Amino acid sequence: MQDSKKILGAVAINTSIIQEINNEVKNITNFKERVEQHLTSETTSLLDIILYSAISLGASDIHIEPEESQARLRIRLDGILHDVIFFDHTIYNQLVSRLKLLSKLKLNIKDKSQDGRFSINIDNLLIEMRTSVLPAEYGESIVMRILNPENLITLDALGLRKDLAKIFEKEINKPNGMIIVTGPTGSGKTTTLYAFLMKIQNPEIKIITIEDPIEYHLKGVSQTQVAPEKGYTFADGLKSIVRQDPDVILVGEIRDLETAKIGLQASLTGHLVLSTLHTNDAAGTIPRLVDLGADAASVAPAIKMAIGQRLVRKVCSKCSKLDKPTAEELKVLKQGLEKENIKNNKDVSVPDLMSIKIARINEKGCEACNFTGYKGRTGLYEAFLVDSEIEKFILTKPAVSAVREMAIKKGMITMWQSGLIEIALGKTTLDEVKKNIEEE
Repeated sequence: MQDSKKILGAVAINTSIIQEINNEVKNITNFKERVEQHLTSETTSLLDIILYSAISLGASDIHIEPEESQARLRIRLDGILHDVIFFDHTIYNQLVSRLKLLSKLKLNIKDKSQDGRFSINIDNLLIEMRTSVLPAEYGESIVMRILNPENLITLDALGLRKDLAKIFEKEINKPNGMIIVTGPTGSGKTTTLYAFLMKIQNPEIKIITIEDPIEYHLKGVSQTQVAPEKGYTFADGLKSIVRQDPDVILVGEIRDLETAKIGLQASLTGHLVLSTLHTNDAAGTIPRLVDLGADAASVAPAIKMAIGQRLVRKVCSKCSKLDKPTAEELKVLKQGLEKENIKNNKDVSVPDLMSIKIARINEKGCEACNFTGYKGRTGLYEAFLVDSEIEKFILTKPAVSAVREMAIKKGMITMWQSGLIEIALGKTTLDEVKKNIEEE
């Protein structure tokens, strides 16, 4: 890496390597070939190849994992890990040392986990790399998360259905209340929240975030990061933020009762509060907050909208084909899509199931999709609004199933149904939806 090209402390990929990757690396096979050719090169050049190849292929993470006799390099594409290459421990040790130096980690500590970061400058685009080092059986396992600002997408680019777009836009423009996005790690919750902020950001309002960590830097938004080792937690940060006279507050995650209480109180005193929660679906939001110890009497008037989401892979447009659904597939589609909550929603249009064609992936894939049959991902959502009836219902401390039943009765289209709609539109497959969402 060329120190002469540092910008704001970032390291720059060698320009000749950028040209080589741009010309030669179109898929994981090409990636492997480039790495093989550079195994005897200097460690900095080899790392340049690994980093820029992963970035250019759109990977979200790079994994370097030591095994008994060799080490394995993997990347995560569209949520799925792919092997790239195996190499010997000598090369592995050199890469670990170089990455620790870049990430400002201690070289001599090998029995404890460490977290660090460094930035890469590519044509004046700063890409942040988050490095996690974990002691494992045969050495240190390294995962680098790639935070590419080009992955930030606007609300309009999320590809929302008309009904969801209408609901989301209306709710995020309200002056107060709490909006919670739920889902497991890696389901795109932060991307959704950032899209909300980019939509409502303007010079007339003050937006402050507290995150762990700050994933992307947003123009016109004051962003802070928790530092538990210094006693600066979500709860501490939230107390300070409220004193800064914000209009909108983003809390990276509600993890404990204190954070929940302050967030709920802020939403009841004239602030719009956006946050995330680890639950399986939108209905789990209410019972989860109550389980944390939050008073149902505060939760009921504070929560304005709960969202559940998942990411599913889209079929490759280059090699997939359209085909008539089988009798079993048609049965599943009918069972999910011919229900009242969809029929009664004029903003949801479902293709005629008797004449649709659904996508079939090419099992061998093609170069464009790294021979997987899938390329890119899309979000599946469910969302319900808290009206006066649901507000009273929350006071009874209902179970998840009861909240879900009530939300569907009120017209919520579930994530499973959202997945079936995407299948009917030929965008993804039943296998992919089943892999990510429990069948109803």
